[in-house]
Amino acid sequence: MGYEAVIFDNDGVLLTLTSMTAHREGAREAFDRVGVADPHPDHVDEMSIGVSVDRLEAVCSAYDVAPETFWSARDAAISEAQCDEMTAGEKRPYDDIDTLADFDSPLGVVSSNQQATVDFAFDHFGLSHHFETVHAREPTIESLERKKPRPYYVERAVEELGVSDALFVGDNESDVRAAHNAGIDSAFIRRPHRVDADLGVTPDYEVWTLDDVRTIAD
Repeated sequence: MGYEAVIFDNDGVLLTLTSMTAHREGAREAFDRVGVADPHPDHVDEMSIGVSVDRLEAVCSAYDVAPETFWSARDAAISEAQCDEMTAGEKRPYDDIDTLADFDSPLGVVSSNQQATVDFAFDHFGLSHHFETVHAREPTIESLERKKPRPYYVERAVEELGVSDALFVGDNESDVRAAHNAGIDSAFIRRPHRVDADLGVTPDYEVWTLDDVRTIAD
């Protein structure tokens, strides 16, 4: 055990998950911002989370809205909804977040959330100083083709940290696959929402807390 650096996913690893209510309200607000007053509920759900380029284009075609225009509005609205949850104390760091100060190795973050959301979170909760690199999605359609399990952002983080032997910590199967696709080891953290999760891929480690990660990393 022991790694040159540790890279974390954010939501569900460092911070609690955003509520589905916030995701749906953000998606609904995005439709309103582009002039769609009464979107189909299924389309609101589809644009709330886990959006693919194909579904984005199909939904936008149904309302004759340019995908780029809608996606910009969607990412902004959902980012704002998440920031509101943080300000209200509904989305917050996990109780073991102070463990970050105990790591000897440099730390980074790779998130499939919006860069604006992650930047706000780390500023709001005073976490920015822990990380040497932070990568999340730009508000562009192209970013959907780069998010995990693709290794794009993980590889960028590894390169910026200047290491080759890093550990990526996540709470989703896509995190494990992104790590392996980038050629580094993975740790799957079983936060409360992942206690009973069955994975279709095998992580290098399964952990329960950030202290477990520190023990492996250092």
